[in-house]
Amino acid sequence: MNETVNIRELNDLIASKSNVLNMIRTGMDRRIVGQKHLVDSLLIALLCNGHVLLEGVPGLAKTLAIKTLATLVEGQFSRIQFTPDLLPADIVGTLIYSIKKETFEVKKGPIFANFVLADEINRAPAKVQSALLEAMQERQVTIGDETFPMDNPFLVMATQNPIEQEGTYPLPEAQTDRFLLKVVIGYPNKEEEKAIIRQNIKGALDPVVPVVSPSDILDVQKIVQKIYIDEKIENYIVDIVFATREPSKVGLEDLQSIIEYGASPRASISLAMASRAYAFLQGRGYVIPEDVRAVCHDVMRHRIGLSYEAEANNITADEVITDILDKVEVP
Repeated sequence: MNETVNIRELNDLIASKSNVLNMIRTGMDRRIVGQKHLVDSLLIALLCNGHVLLEGVPGLAKTLAIKTLATLVEGQFSRIQFTPDLLPADIVGTLIYSIKKETFEVKKGPIFANFVLADEINRAPAKVQSALLEAMQERQVTIGDETFPMDNPFLVMATQNPIEQEGTYPLPEAQTDRFLLKVVIGYPNKEEEKAIIRQNIKGALDPVVPVVSPSDILDVQKIVQKIYIDEKIENYIVDIVFATREPSKVGLEDLQSIIEYGASPRASISLAMASRAYAFLQGRGYVIPEDVRAVCHDVMRHRIGLSYEAEANNITADEVITDILDKVEVP
């Protein structure tokens, strides 16, 4: 009975805070045509205090989306263009000698912002990628003898261009695991494309103005952490993740030779967190199986290692996840 009352109170609390997300969505819709999945994914990552790895061809409003979101939330935005000659100090900062003070002073890098766009992250060497991913994971940076915490909220959106792989440094699987979501976005439809043309040829776009503050986002993040996950849903999440490790035990013997290694425990945590955030976006104080299924592909696609046999047969991680979701019993 208490659980019912708590969920009811939580639903009321979510309803009272839903205007925060509604204002952000309205602001995003004014600037971003289509790409609803991209916008929702950024909001899920923001609510979970996680990060997003985005894959899509150039010109799909990836940069515009994160920049617009940063302005709407009144957060500090920085963009890092990853190139082969980039150094870790170019991201996190370094010590600079001051002749006037005769001492070293800390010069903070662009990682110190609420919203960071890591553009074409696979264009920089491993040591630069590691510097960014360490800051993402530890939420702090050490420069010299001093350690600096990251601002809150802190969201990194890294992009990868799937069509140009020459001269790139693909992210190791162990490092892509640090991203809450890997989102693959495609082209707009014809109606959306016409709307994009009209929006961009009419002249200057309307300025984006802040609609909420970072403290509002931190308040909403605390509410998302209270969203109820029943034990049956927890079992469902664990069953999905374990099916990637031992597919034959759920009747998917065909996948045994397709999957080289399954998802880590971080996948289970991320799936639970993202499901909570998705439930919040739907205005609910509890998670249902549809929430898990809605975020499963984005959470899992970069956490499953496929074998050479899978690559030879053009089998993708998304197809494997779909097979698992079709097979694992829904509570």
